[in-house]
Amino acid sequence: MNPAWLDWMKRLQAIAQTGLTFAADPYDIERYEEIREIAAEIAAGHSGASFEHIGGLFANQSGYATPKVDVRGAVFRDDMILLVKERSDGGWTLPGGWADVGDSPGDAVVREIAEESGYLTHAVKLLALYDRNKHGHPPYPFHAYKLFFLCELIGGAAATSGETEAIEFFREDALPDLSLTRVKHGTSYFICGRFCARRAQKRPQKNMKYHCERLHLVTLSPYHLVTEPEVQHD
Repeated sequence: MNPAWLDWMKRLQAIAQTGLTFAADPYDIERYEEIREIAAEIAAGHSGASFEHIGGLFANQSGYATPKVDVRGAVFRDDMILLVKERSDGGWTLPGGWADVGDSPGDAVVREIAEESGYLTHAVKLLALYDRNKHGHPPYPFHAYKLFFLCELIGGAAATSGETEAIEFFREDALPDLSLTRVKHGTSYFICGRFCARRAQKRPQKNMKYHCERLHLVTLSPYHLVTEPEVQHD
């Protein structure tokens, strides 16, 4: 769970951002700007980042404040999962990033995978949707929802980008150090487990139970909202 100060900061920033979007009275505008400054002071006082940096981040936000959307793709080959190594922190993660305006979630994850890894994919199913605040990620100034898709590998070749410095496939029992701001070990185990459980559906029931227990499906967090809809491509 997030520390209390982080929740207070996010709520104050959202109130200020939404208030500044609709306020017309100069007095109200001044008060909302002051609330935004207080939120930045809280963040700077607890995170080690400068007030100027945090204040600039908040000032760049406009419109009605809503959670951001992060999409991640689970791509498998020979029962191994695709991970990319981030240049920013040296950790490994499922390829993905922020969804862009105009993209469907499925299109966004396919684009992000291609940009970060060089591989071409097709988004097949939504595996998980969860609130970033409830899964122990390091502090982040904005509220975000994370969407994880099962994606089918259809082409391309490994290629690094401005954001990634290495691309590899890993076994579930040999995952490297992860970029914890983007993905947690529990999430990776869960996604590997969903994939292996689907493959095991044609096997005897005891084999299905073995695979689910081995891959930690029985420890699924109650905060996960897991569905199995087919991805629609408009």
